[in-house]
Amino acid sequence: MPVHVSIHDVSPARAGDFEDALALCAAAGVVPALLVVPNFHGRAPLLGDARFCQRLRDLQSKGHEVFLHGFLHQSRDRYDGPSIAGRLGWIFAQRVVSRSEAEMRDVSEEEGRRLVAKGEIVLREAGLRIDGYVAPAWSMPEWLLAHLSDRGYHFAEDHLRIHDPAAKRSRPSVVLNWASRSPGRMLSTVAWCRGAKHVRALMPARIAIHPSDMRFLMLRREIEKLLAWAQGDVVTGSDELF
Repeated sequence: MPVHVSIHDVSPARAGDFEDALALCAAAGVVPALLVVPNFHGRAPLLGDARFCQRLRDLQSKGHEVFLHGFLHQSRDRYDGPSIAGRLGWIFAQRVVSRSEAEMRDVSEEEGRRLVAKGEIVLREAGLRIDGYVAPAWSMPEWLLAHLSDRGYHFAEDHLRIHDPAAKRSRPSVVLNWASRSPGRMLSTVAWCRGAKHVRALMPARIAIHPSDMRFLMLRREIEKLLAWAQGDVVTGSDELF
């Protein structure tokens, strides 16, 4: 089955680690998709760094896909809704799955639609073609997929599936990624990737690299091994996953 590689959280705030991740992929002959955040955590506006925008344009011209990746990539500090189920879902998305990063799980449908539109404006003003949308922490509320379909998106993904919203098709896919926020999380995600990679015999796989992974020698080596393992089956275009 095909393997798709992406670099998440692409932002001027993490430019050095981003370049390290690119170099690691290039050494393996991989052209990863770039998941661009318009204003990472509200402190790194993409349009405020002309050199970084030019770098992304150059990369896209060389075959890298560019996906819109939320807007701030950051959630609120607390859940304000009245629903107990909603509160439990918020705790799971923001405290278990991510570290308060599941931005689209934390907003109303109206606000979420505005964030998608604002993000599109930023990426287009940066001179980038938008090849898909991936919600931060892969956390997609029910309304989002239909909204992406209405806006003509041909690629989106969550934890369990990849989607072509415009064509209304999807299929299961395994995500291979690492977390570094604690030693326990790091070791558990290394174990996950080593085991879950074999699911690729049944469905497409996605290797998701985060800039923060580059700060840990163990994770760099794990990523290098996984890219070598996938060699020959890595696809550049997300449409090749369907």
